[in-house]
Amino acid sequence: MDYGVVEKCQICGATDLRPVIFLGYLPPVNSMRPVGAKPDKEFWFPAEMLYCAACHLAQLGFSVDPNILFPPEYPYTSGSTRILRENFADLHGEVRERVGLSADDLVVDIGSNDGTLLGNFKEGGCRVVGIEPTLTGEIARARGIPTLTTFFDRRSVEQVKQQYGTPKVVTAANVFAHINDVHSIVEGIEELVGADGVFISESHYLRDLIRTLQYDTIYHEHLRYYSLTSLKYLLDAHGLRIFHAKRIPTHGGSIRVYASKSPAYPVGDSVARILQEEAAEGLTSDAWIGEFRERVTRSKLELYELVNHLKRDRQPIYGIGAPSRASTLVNYVGLDDGILDCVMEIKGSKKVDKYLPGTNIPVLDEAKLYADQPPHVLLLSWHIADELCRNLKRHGYRGDFIVPLPEPHVIKNDEIVL
Repeated sequence: MDYGVVEKCQICGATDLRPVIFLGYLPPVNSMRPVGAKPDKEFWFPAEMLYCAACHLAQLGFSVDPNILFPPEYPYTSGSTRILRENFADLHGEVRERVGLSADDLVVDIGSNDGTLLGNFKEGGCRVVGIEPTLTGEIARARGIPTLTTFFDRRSVEQVKQQYGTPKVVTAANVFAHINDVHSIVEGIEELVGADGVFISESHYLRDLIRTLQYDTIYHEHLRYYSLTSLKYLLDAHGLRIFHAKRIPTHGGSIRVYASKSPAYPVGDSVARILQEEAAEGLTSDAWIGEFRERVTRSKLELYELVNHLKRDRQPIYGIGAPSRASTLVNYVGLDDGILDCVMEIKGSKKVDKYLPGTNIPVLDEAKLYADQPPHVLLLSWHIADELCRNLKRHGYRGDFIVPLPEPHVIKNDEIVL
């Protein structure tokens, strides 16, 4: 696979790729140097979203070697987020209802991380195996979930089939947009599920990205930003027929899609309904691009205006949470350590005592928040603002909350109902 500038659509090969927005040059979201370490040379790559007029895929305009993006000491664990744990439990129940599973059935998860998703199927009596290239797979193995430490490719497909057999269900939750050469990936999935299996993907949804202005999810791990229309184009090309689709709340708005070659799964009404909604909202043309770009610029200026008012009074501002999306927000908007004093993460996070990528903003144990009681905090995981505000107030924080997107605003502490 060649890495670098994307010259043609990753799905259909068309060369008519129209610029949506350019967020400048950004560092890999996991390049976090230790607090106290001097700044050194660092990789930065262009972050531009493009739109394909042929298959309607929104995609990143530059592809980075995954060995740079996904280091062995990968800091993200899916089990640390309540909304993801609840979502995976919901997925397990839905699969049992829609697909039907027996104790002999095998479930394979691509990009299985710490095994949180597969844990539900294991507890439900299924055989499970994960495919995970980073060392977070060790957490899953410690929980009794077999995990192959490798990227998903033809070799891992053969290894699964030889050691475990053909799966009834293959899942890819928040990783299907992360992997280069998507056609070879789908070919591998097609081979793995065979004629009777079901492939289920969960991907950040383009409609929600546009509606709630989630430009902060544009970073180099995310190569593609799917609508159901573009997903259908991709899966149709490989004979995988989408038979059910559902919008879900994870990551600020995602879409869960079921596909299979088997006629045993009739196409439900949800597919046509969501496709019609996308057409009605203009996602099958480039009509949304101009307004989206203007809203991003306006939001950036409004956030600057808000924090400028606070910093004029010499008020400290602490950030809350250091998700991957925080790197895009902070670097694109230009929130350096003169504006954002530090960022809080829970004790035990692998991001504590490191700097946010591309900055001198330290990530510190959130105990500092309750000791210092700064008058304002900036919610970098703003897409779960309700949950964060309640948790922080419950644990004793008395200040107010800045929500940066889609329209920057302040939530007063006394407005939070526990």
